[in-house]
Amino acid sequence: MTPIISTIEISRPAEEVFEYATDPSRFSEWQKDVVSGRMEDPGPARVGSRFTTTRQIGRSKRTTTQEITEIDPPRSWAVRGIDGPVRASAKVRVEPLEGNERSRLTVELDFEGHGIGKMLVPLVVRPQAEKISPKSYKNLKELLESGDLKAG
Repeated sequence: MTPIISTIEISRPAEEVFEYATDPSRFSEWQKDVVSGRMEDPGPARVGSRFTTTRQIGRSKRTTTQEITEIDPPRSWAVRGIDGPVRASAKVRVEPLEGNERSRLTVELDFEGHGIGKMLVPLVVRPQAEKISPKSYKNLKELLESGDLKAG
């Protein structure tokens, strides 16, 4: 399947957009279904660093582990899921606009099913992601543009 691609322009510099949008500990602030996220490895994020994300899915919470496969601040970041029946992969691109006064954020989101996940991805996961992603990116934009971010 083709990835779900979303693009949004944010009135903040690329460095701020990148730092906030790629910090797993901040995901719950702008992604409706995320309960928590944290880096597993100490120190700065790098290729091979892992993080866990806990999402509320229906009445249950699911924790998955993802690994950073690409990182080039403040331009690009990519991750892939390494466990569970549904493994998400995401590619984030941040382009500075208007002398870096604004930024264009592009996110490519895709899913790979394993076991029961092969059935869940097309029937449940992709439709849910297509529905919830635009709301999450709108939340991200509003939080960054308001400058009212909690200490991270």
